[in-house]
Amino acid sequence: MYTIKEVAEKMDVSEHTLRFWAKCGFFPFVKRNENNTRLFSDSDLDWVKIVKCLRSVGTENKSIKRYIDLCIAGDSTIAERYDIIKTTKQKALNQMDVLKKQLAILDYKEDFYQNLIKNNLKDVWNPINKLTSEDSAVR
Repeated sequence: MYTIKEVAEKMDVSEHTLRFWAKCGFFPFVKRNENNTRLFSDSDLDWVKIVKCLRSVGTENKSIKRYIDLCIAGDSTIAERYDIIKTTKQKALNQMDVLKKQLAILDYKEDFYQNLIKNNLKDVWNPINKLTSEDSAVR
């Protein structure tokens, strides 16, 4: 059994977040000891993993709770759970596409700045440098 502090360290999630998720009903089988401390089993860590995954792609708490309730309801809900996972996966793939485009821009800018540094050049794309050049031309 793991305390919330141990789970936070093990799963790279803050204790505050775990407590919030617990209050949302995301960990239906977490026990409490005589001091009212939450104790997570290895099985509970699987719930933490899926909740963390779903939250990381922006799944709303209401949808996560629905997914968990469906899991608890049993195998008759497999098709609906599949749909939730499929939709979430597509959302993650869309986010990945956006991130790849952003990464390509960052790669370009990194190369651009490396070239400026290596060749001791001015950044002609920096608007401040354009203003300085225009001010000089006006005088």
